[in-house]
Amino acid sequence: MDHVLKQYCPRIEFDSYEDFFENFTIEVPEAFNFGFDVVDEWARVEPDKRAMVWCDDHGAERTFTFTDISRLSNQAANAFRKLGVGKGDVVMCILRRRWEYWVCAVALCKLGATIIPASLQLTKKDIIYRANSAQVKAVVCVDDDYVCGEMEAALPESPTIEERIVVAGEREGWRSFDALIADEPDTFERPTGEAGVTSKDIMLIYFTSGTTGMAKAVCHNFAHPLGHIITAKYWQQVKEGKLHMSVTDSGWAKFGWGKIYGQWICGATIFTYDMESFVPTHLLQKIQDYRLTTFCAPPTMYRFMLQEDVAAYDLSSVENFATAGEPLNAEVTIQWEKLTGKKIREGFGQTEGPVLLATFPWIEPRPGSMGKPSPLLNIKLLDDAGAEVPDGEEGAICVTGLREAYPPGLFVGYYHDEERTREAVGGDYYNLHDMAWRDSDGYCFFVGRNDDVIKCSGYRIGPFEVESALIEHPAVVECAVTAAPDPIRGKVVKATVVLARGWKPSPELVKELQNHVKHTTAPYKYPRIVEFVDELPKTIGGKIKRKLIRQTDGIKE
Repeated sequence: MDHVLKQYCPRIEFDSYEDFFENFTIEVPEAFNFGFDVVDEWARVEPDKRAMVWCDDHGAERTFTFTDISRLSNQAANAFRKLGVGKGDVVMCILRRRWEYWVCAVALCKLGATIIPASLQLTKKDIIYRANSAQVKAVVCVDDDYVCGEMEAALPESPTIEERIVVAGEREGWRSFDALIADEPDTFERPTGEAGVTSKDIMLIYFTSGTTGMAKAVCHNFAHPLGHIITAKYWQQVKEGKLHMSVTDSGWAKFGWGKIYGQWICGATIFTYDMESFVPTHLLQKIQDYRLTTFCAPPTMYRFMLQEDVAAYDLSSVENFATAGEPLNAEVTIQWEKLTGKKIREGFGQTEGPVLLATFPWIEPRPGSMGKPSPLLNIKLLDDAGAEVPDGEEGAICVTGLREAYPPGLFVGYYHDEERTREAVGGDYYNLHDMAWRDSDGYCFFVGRNDDVIKCSGYRIGPFEVESALIEHPAVVECAVTAAPDPIRGKVVKATVVLARGWKPSPELVKELQNHVKHTTAPYKYPRIVEFVDELPKTIGGKIKRKLIRQTDGIKE
């Protein structure tokens, strides 16, 4: 039990949050490799241990042991090496939730190559930018007309791409993944010497989906998976041998948070539903039918599931519900607990790191709070001068103490951008530019991105508080609160609202929502403008583009 985990954490059980925060440690080897040291190690000590249960919308289902993943990844590593992919080469994978993603990710790790997980929604322009920024050598794509079409359109302007491989199908001009690995040996020796990797080599690059401008290339080293022990064991609370599901596409950083690294280190079985689109009732059915033990999804998915008859599904097998990606409105967790008997444990972080704050096992979830700081990351709320703010005051969430002990899991810089890297992590702390405040019990509450905080008539108004108030009204499924220009006040609060099923826009509803906010939070925070829309603009990663809304409304930044 906990065989792999105990190799990196001398102590894994704790009596309290304080005990955990003060005494939890991760020992990072000089040459940690997730493929050999986790996947192959589990296959060695427990050959029949389940690694993943995979299914899709068409009735297909497969179960993989760690031995299966070990052998398939060895075959893939041999195939990639024949194509000229080796240590330091960069491979982009656009694979949705296909099981082949895990095989490729482990294979590339074993080779010492660098993987770029990418979204299905990338356009030709996005692909060209990523390919040229990171000198991508090969691409692996799911057999999808849009994905492969955009990739083919990008190739003439992406000169470094030498190989293109298609998964779950065949296409002219592409190598078939199945055919590529079919005759390869299922053993692969760990590279040594110059071909071997150290924990400081770059394993993973995420291109963050900014609301404007070009995406940043966030680099994680080979020690990065170890940082997600905190994410998986102590926030999501995965159990060895039990099914865990995080709802995310392989192109998002949340995939690394919830569907591979920390989960497999802990020996959990990953449940993967390769859904073509999010249908709340289908997801609820999967949770019930597969008797999941732990579950994590973005707040938006919980909100849309709550529009269905949640009580009609047996979710009693789930011991822990978790969420991250956007702040969780208090009303959502209150309603979820009423229907399931369990609270939702919130986690907070960025593409740049593992979970930074969370509602850990010893902490009673507090609606509206994202929990308390993770160990090892020295999270503090700082003012503009770099001083820690007192309880009750807003400060920027910062990872501190970088010069003393660089925490495993935190990104190590931006690809080929020394200046931006130095600005971000070259000093004593990394500033996330997310604002929060802390209560007297140590719970932290999200306010908003520094750029999103609204300054109106001398007040500072955090959009999350107003959004949470609106979400409490039964008419509202989703909303985004932003600043809008006003000839008298300069800026006023605006709410862009997606209505729940059965509700219609009207002047009366606008007034009702405004009054609701006045009675739920400070009256001056109410939205003077309410706009109803069918959907909110979002990034590829699913985050609301508040900046785009502001710019559309004429706010200059």
